[in-house]
Amino acid sequence: MFSNMLFAAVDSTNMTASPEALGGIIAIFAGLALLANLINLAIYVYTALAFQTIGKKLKYKYPWLSWIPVANIAMILELGGFHWALIFLVLIPILGWFALLILYIVSLWRIFEKRNYPGWLALIPVVSLVVIGMAAWKDR
Repeated sequence: MFSNMLFAAVDSTNMTASPEALGGIIAIFAGLALLANLINLAIYVYTALAFQTIGKKLKYKYPWLSWIPVANIAMILELGGFHWALIFLVLIPILGWFALLILYIVSLWRIFEKRNYPGWLALIPVVSLVVIGMAAWKDR
């Protein structure tokens, strides 16, 4: 259907787009963007709830920080044994971002081990989402 709309959008004789077909294409892309945003929101809420629960179980003083976008990374660093101020590495382009990513993975590794899960699961991004939920809501 999408390919039919795409070909119908452009008149082959003078290469002009019909407004109706072009509107349909824009609607499809807007729908895909909305779907992507809803998926991102669901992942954000899931991880915030999970890290709030992990913070409570690990007796972190401010588990509600998991809901604040930059503070949640600082919280994860602290739960992993690093100082919260390392979040400012984000201000150093490329090298700082890479260092922060490594610290984040090491922190997840340590958090998983504190919750009695294998730390190496932090190395696999999709699996770590599942393990974050298990570490939050399933005691081992």
